[in-house]
Amino acid sequence: MGEAEMATAGEQSPSPRSPEAKLGMQVEDLWDTQERQLSPTEKLNACFESIPVSAFPPAPSDQVIEIKSDCSLAEAVQILADHKILSAPVVDVDAPEDASWIDRYIGIVEFAGIVVWILHQSEPSSPRSPSSGSAVAAAASGVTSLLELGVLGPDSAAPTSGNFFEALTASEFYKNTKVRDISGSFRWAPFLALQTSNSFLTMLLLLSKYKMKSIPVVDLGEGKIENIITQSAVIHMLAECAGLHWFESWGTKKLSEVGLPTVTGNRIIKVYEDEPVLQAFKLMRKKRIGGVPVIENGGTKAVGNISLRDIQFLLTAPEIYHDYRSITAKNFLTAVRSYTEKHKEASLTLSEMITCKKDHTIKEMILLLDSKKIHRVYVVDDDGNLEGVITLRDIISKLVHEPRGYFGDFFDGVLPLPQNSRV
Repeated sequence: MGEAEMATAGEQSPSPRSPEAKLGMQVEDLWDTQERQLSPTEKLNACFESIPVSAFPPAPSDQVIEIKSDCSLAEAVQILADHKILSAPVVDVDAPEDASWIDRYIGIVEFAGIVVWILHQSEPSSPRSPSSGSAVAAAASGVTSLLELGVLGPDSAAPTSGNFFEALTASEFYKNTKVRDISGSFRWAPFLALQTSNSFLTMLLLLSKYKMKSIPVVDLGEGKIENIITQSAVIHMLAECAGLHWFESWGTKKLSEVGLPTVTGNRIIKVYEDEPVLQAFKLMRKKRIGGVPVIENGGTKAVGNISLRDIQFLLTAPEIYHDYRSITAKNFLTAVRSYTEKHKEASLTLSEMITCKKDHTIKEMILLLDSKKIHRVYVVDDDGNLEGVITLRDIISKLVHEPRGYFGDFFDGVLPLPQNSRV
């Protein structure tokens, strides 16, 4: 990204009619009443602790989507792709009408969980049967449960031929797999939700320190989801606060001043362009991250980016790979770019690497992330070599901190699944 474009992004100002800007003004009023001896971070913590999540603007109606537990995996993938969302709550179709929210929902289906399912299909079902791992072979053997497919391989993802996903999506096994059948990939059981009375501080900590990409807000009276707050929505709110005193006192700091990027050098999780594309998704699953850069062979420059959401292109357009002997990261990028250009679909994630330098400010990062509708920006040096990565979560984590003992028994009753089931 050029310096001129970065400068243009930085010239935006909050709209007086924006609900997010009004929230920013509420923070501004609270900021002015805080005790002078408090540090800026302590002031922000106090401000956000005073605002309930019910004040957060509602998500667009087309993004507050529920998926029925008897919905097929193919239908779920299409719903997530059509609505441009990463996840959706799963409603138990067998739950009574008057069920509480804990009984009404069985979890959240995510692209991350679908990745787990895909990896299961691409690998051997047992160490003794190295050739029986495909969904087609599983269907022929009468395998109907993920548990029967064995565990994931240790490190490297299996190479897949160009027609693998055409065969997979055409199989009865794929067509008959229901969302509830992959519930072992759900991160929370049923899921972690906020009540309308919970604070902004709680919400911000869950979206940053606790690595949640979205949080449902539940109306206890109705037993249903009232809103879904995402990391992207928080970044948009912050972008709308540009120009306000509390935001400028924090946002004008350079990335290096606040310890960003936190992931640098050899710690960056990446794949090389000749590696199997499933290796990218396997790394995301294993490391619990949302995307990885694709690095040129023998170099340090990124040629593209693959995110969890891009798993959809293996399932909704499997025919675009059949000319390749194997689907490498490079082949995946090439095929998807061609597909999105042909269908006039915006796919910035794959078509452009958004980069910045260490001397950019938090404010510039927020405005960039919001205007481009992306989840990560790569930090490069003057020669374009990759130096680090900054995500939505990284930005939010620099806004607030968790007071000692803050959550108490908050997590009781909504327990994470065993470690080997988490994505």
